[in-house]
Parts: sequence; structure tokens; C-alpha cells
Amino acid sequence: MDTMNITFSSAEKEVIVKKIKLYFSEELHQQIGSFDAEFLLDFFAKEMGAYFYNRGLYDAQAAISQKIDDLHDAIYQLERPTEFQR
Repeated sequence: MDTMNITFSSAEKEVIVKKIKLYFSEELHQQIGSFDAEFLLDFFAKEMGAYFYNRGLYDAQAAISQKIDDLHDAIYQLERPTEFQR
């Protein structure tokens, strides 16, 4: 996979664009239009989307790893004593 192409549905894009416009208004005291906000969203999705995507993968991997460790512990607790030592 050479390029990261993150796409959003129309509904998702609409919500994100509103959030960008609100951020600019409240935090930067600047008004930007929907076109500019969508352009900014596309820029961030293209240029930085892979970073967020990878972070999500790392977090998912860590969560799965923790669950596997929990399963190992649960299985170990189910073992019954035998003469065999591991």
C-alpha cells in the first residue's frame, strides 16, 4: 500500500467540516467557509491520515494482546494439578 486514501461519507464529512469551522471560529477567531474547511480536511486526511490510522492499529493490537494475556491467565487457572510439571 503506497498511498493512504482515507475517505469519509457525506454525513461524516459534513460533521467534520462543521467541527473545523467551529474550531476556527472559537479558537482562532477566524471565519472560514465550508469549502476551505473541506479543503483542510482533505489535506489532513491525505498528509496525516496514515499517522492516525497506524495509531489506531497499534492501539487495537495492544488491546488484543491484553485480551490474549487475560485468556492465557484464565486458561491457566482452569488447569488441574497433575504429576506433570511444565
